[in-house]
Amino acid sequence: MLGVKEMKADKIREIDTNDLRRQFAESADQMFRLRFQLKMGQTDGVKKLRELRKERARMLTVLREREIEAKKGK
Repeated sequence: MLGVKEMKADKIREIDTNDLRRQFAESADQMFRLRFQLKMGQTDGVKKLRELRKERARMLTVLREREIEAKKGK
């Protein structure tokens, strides 16, 4: 997940839960690097940061939906 490309919720729902958690953790690292580069003036990737933040929110939403469904199933 090196390049930031917007992933819609439908695509995120197709991903396995463990893979989704892994991608979420990787995106946290990527977000840290982007913020660091912004502060150092190395990049003007404000748009990338915004897209990454939205993608992370979508991932959290899907993970939460799965958590709620698992509780309903019990």
